[in-house]
Amino acid sequence: MRSTRPSFSGMRGRRRVLAVAGLAAALTLTATACESGDDNAADKPAATGSGASGGDKIEIPADIADRLKEHGIDVDDWKDGEWKNWDKDKWLTEAEDFVNPVIEGLWKPERMKSAKDPDKTISTKDASADQGVSDPAPAPVTATREETPYHDNAAPVGKVFFDSPEGSMVCSGTVVKDPRNPGKSNLVWTAGHCVHAGGGGGWYRNIAFVPAYNDLGKSEAELGNATQQEISPYGQYWADWASTSNEWIQGGSESGGDGAAYDYAVLHVKPESGSKSLEETVGTALDVDFSTPAAADAGTMGAWGYPAAPPYNGLIMHKCVDRPGRLSLSPSLPTMYRIGCTMTGGSSGGGWFRVVDGKTVLVSNTSIGPTDNTWLAGPQLGQGAKTLFDNMSKEYGAK
Repeated sequence: MRSTRPSFSGMRGRRRVLAVAGLAAALTLTATACESGDDNAADKPAATGSGASGGDKIEIPADIADRLKEHGIDVDDWKDGEWKNWDKDKWLTEAEDFVNPVIEGLWKPERMKSAKDPDKTISTKDASADQGVSDPAPAPVTATREETPYHDNAAPVGKVFFDSPEGSMVCSGTVVKDPRNPGKSNLVWTAGHCVHAGGGGGWYRNIAFVPAYNDLGKSEAELGNATQQEISPYGQYWADWASTSNEWIQGGSESGGDGAAYDYAVLHVKPESGSKSLEETVGTALDVDFSTPAAADAGTMGAWGYPAAPPYNGLIMHKCVDRPGRLSLSPSLPTMYRIGCTMTGGSSGGGWFRVVDGKTVLVSNTSIGPTDNTWLAGPQLGQGAKTLFDNMSKEYGAK
């Protein structure tokens, strides 16, 4: 892997430092509340999943129960552990067959801590090949720990948990604003590979979002006997609707594949208990920037997430801030953004932010990186992403 991006020095370096500080400060200002999760405390059209719900008791709506039965799955067996069966005949592979009924208490602290990263890596050979408009690989930027408490410094960021055929997995996600439900959004932005396996696979199961996971940034030893409140201070929010791109569903692969340039997803979530919206709970949400600014004109970008592969353990939120370059995996695919960053798998799906007119907005999400963990790449969020997002807000936002 070549690391030929020049270092910043002199006045140019000073501008970079100021830009980094400005982005971090803008993100800090997004935190406005701290409450518990319950009432007391140019793409193709997007593919959209179907719904599920649940409450204090495990209840599966009739339409979802019928859909499970269509696939030969008994509803009671599903609640008792049938979801662990990944038989190809029962793994729901069609976009409209996303089902994710709440299983209260499934994501216990130990289960969350043991979740693995769905690492999406690209080989050095593929990344450095002359594929058109790629800029030189950026110099590595060492990921730094986010200041605690997270709800004061990066309130919209959290972790996405899900079950795959390989076991329990973890990604990162961001609370984003719902234009049709101002102040009460239940939308989470993440990566497509955090909700669907891509070509030849299906929808993952038991998808849940935990805002401000490990809010105080405690170490593994300190969390040895952690309570649910310490791990997920604002509760758990289960995905009852999911959308990702057709390109990811059809072309996504272990190394990103042709779907990497479209590797984004939106979740509509509901609290495992209580009724307060996600945005009300965390006190903030970010707008999504669908303007696809050119890398050279985009200014500084920052990626936030919870890296879980060594040398990280997935417990601590980290961030990288850099000026983006371009990564082209194929002349036939949209160019991706690329920044220097040492974060590893687990940070997948985490939001990329930039400041526009003094306001922090989400402009991309972490998709793939190289095996030596020196940079991250994320998709441009163009018309296809906007259509996916608008459909999610219009059709499911008020549910």
